[in-house]
Amino acid sequence: MALQHTCFIAGHARLPQGMAAKSVFDSLTITAEVDRKYGVILEASCTLATDHGRQYIHDLLKGISLKEGSDEAEGLIEIQYKGKATNALIAAVRDLYRQYEAMHADGD
Repeated sequence: MALQHTCFIAGHARLPQGMAAKSVFDSLTITAEVDRKYGVILEASCTLATDHGRQYIHDLLKGISLKEGSDEAEGLIEIQYKGKATNALIAAVRDLYRQYEAMHADGD
């Protein structure tokens, strides 16, 4: 897909104490490449400390449409991700969705 048909957005949240990623980052970030027309997440990444964790979140979010809101992504994380970063991941997804909405409010 050509880049003019996608956008790149990021959502941020504070990390809880005691996480491996906390020694590197103060916040957790989820980034996503999103199809402009349908709002579908094509690629996603996050700042979890392990490759496995980052890949899992990518696989979990890929294919979700932000046009429908963030409930599906939040629900999947809540049900399927069991770790200290659960609440931070959900907060970052909510922020990601806010960035998506703001982009569309600006006429994009």
